[in-house]
Amino acid sequence: MLGVAVAEETRRLLRLHLGAGEEAEDGTVLVDVPYPDAAVVTALLDVAAECFGERGDSVEETRQAALETLLQLAGFDEESQLNRAGPGRDDRRR
Repeated sequence: MLGVAVAEETRRLLRLHLGAGEEAEDGTVLVDVPYPDAAVVTALLDVAAECFGERGDSVEETRQAALETLLQLAGFDEESQLNRAGPGRDDRRR
């Protein structure tokens, strides 16, 4: 449950700050998240790393691994677990 909550909040913050035309040729998307939301995203990545057992050689590598896991869980596509309707979910919020 915690992983889904962290993924949902991460998705909300990324969508809030996602601008048009920020995709690189390789498909990488740059999202500039200003303070104070940047501090929240950092905390979410640290929680996700612990929750999912992610490890890396540095704090940044650990956060990157956690971000990749979160993006798989909270993807922006129809395959995301967060896009599946369930009891009490309002599909219009997508």
